[in-house]
Amino acid sequence: MISVQRLSKSFKGRKGVKQVLDDVSFEAFDGEVFGLLGPNGAGKTTTLRSIATLLQPDSGKVSVDGFDVTKDGRAVRNRIGFLTGDMKLAGNLSSREMLRFYGELNHMEPSHIKARIDRLSADLGMEEFLDRPISKLSAGMTQKTSIAVSILHDPQVIVFDEPTSNLDVLAVKVVADFIRESKASGKCVVLSTHVLGEAERLCDRVGILHQGKLLCSGKHDELLERYGQKNLEDLFFHLVFQGREEK
Repeated sequence: MISVQRLSKSFKGRKGVKQVLDDVSFEAFDGEVFGLLGPNGAGKTTTLRSIATLLQPDSGKVSVDGFDVTKDGRAVRNRIGFLTGDMKLAGNLSSREMLRFYGELNHMEPSHIKARIDRLSADLGMEEFLDRPISKLSAGMTQKTSIAVSILHDPQVIVFDEPTSNLDVLAVKVVADFIRESKASGKCVVLSTHVLGEAERLCDRVGILHQGKLLCSGKHDELLERYGQKNLEDLFFHLVFQGREEK
């Protein structure tokens, strides 16, 4: 489970201080997919990096399975698998060798590493390129390898930031099926995406971010009913334009 309570974050730049997150609160539960939705620049990645202990919140509290991200960073990292858009795999190592390398970094037993590589290779459809150099892989194959690296240690909490980026239609289905299987096994899955149709199909609960503010959070169907909208796309634009009118 992930709990985000009144999270705020700002960054200093040449033009002064920019508020990226403003008092954001939501929860994501085991056995569910929580979709963190919004356009580019909404604050999704900053939120996820705060959850993954990569950024220090300015204020608020974030916890993973009861462990505070600022006080119990190691315990959080042991429980979370985080796929970020900044993960750029390259070089002459094969996908198998890269996975083995990351497994050793995580102090996994060799037998466990092999078992996880075999399982993830089958789940993500990596068999045909598992022993090719990463430098020779397509963008989609590299993305699958990145996903496998992020969850090699079989975490209870999975945080995916745009996991279907650069994937073709068939590969998108493979990743979507994997997310559903992770949910069915009782894992907590957070999916960040600006593809609202993808979230519509996969997410049980959603939160919509815009300009650093959480416009809504809750069960997908309940939110549509509450705001009188037919789908997530209609809900998103309804809330965004409503917010503009209120300013």
